[in-house]
Amino acid sequence: MNNNPIGIFDSGFGGLTVMSAINKALPLENLIYFGDTAHVPYGTKSKKAIIKFSKRISSFLIKNKVKMIVIACNTASAFALSVLQKTFKVSIIGVIEPGSKAAVSMSKNKKIGIIGTDGTISSKSYPKEINKISKSDVYQQSCALFVPLVEEGWVEGEIADSVVKKYIKPLLSKNIDTLILGCTHYPLLRKTLEKNIGNGVVLIDSAKATAQEVKNVLIQKSLLSSGKSKKFLKFYVSDNPEKFQMIGSRFFSKRISVVKKVEMEQI
Repeated sequence: MNNNPIGIFDSGFGGLTVMSAINKALPLENLIYFGDTAHVPYGTKSKKAIIKFSKRISSFLIKNKVKMIVIACNTASAFALSVLQKTFKVSIIGVIEPGSKAAVSMSKNKKIGIIGTDGTISSKSYPKEINKISKSDVYQQSCALFVPLVEEGWVEGEIADSVVKKYIKPLLSKNIDTLILGCTHYPLLRKTLEKNIGNGVVLIDSAKATAQEVKNVLIQKSLLSSGKSKKFLKFYVSDNPEKFQMIGSRFFSKRISVVKKVEMEQI
């Protein structure tokens, strides 16, 4: 099983930031990505719908012989992780626990901010996870306009500055010293966030923390790739592969050459 791929999924493009981090941390691993572009965004969907989509995608990844599944989506991690772990036999991790651990380890004053989609924020998954690790004051802010900004490519400039300031102001008033980017799109706004937050706040990118957690799990289970098979990266979507190929390269930091469409109803 060591040379079997790692399966990664998200509602669309954002999870490619997680895939990119895993690819850098574990360069010998084969990776399969599924973007559920037919149902993006997950942040506004019901818990029931997200669990249904996540089960179907996980079944598809299992059919492709993955040795592990990474839910590279904060909303799906919040709503579907425990269900998937009970349903499938392979190791399955989300992005919330690794991001929470990283934030707690970095925070000095135990005042932690979270920015995310409506679904992630309303689930209260980050405050629950953070306070399991260490009692902290956790402040949340839903940032509905961040995802469209990123997907339009407006990650810097006057419009991005204005939107970021509006959302971040309430968190800064709470004297936070750590801010979790609770959506996989948000790392692309990092420069604008850093510019408008100042030097006193540490940004936590869940993608890097998740990549380290993947590595830890594979080592623990003796499932690291031997590197003897030819390395591959595969990309699947449930709709509009052309758009995914065009926009996805910004998130993955490399050109994506082949994207295959899979009908969700056929999984």
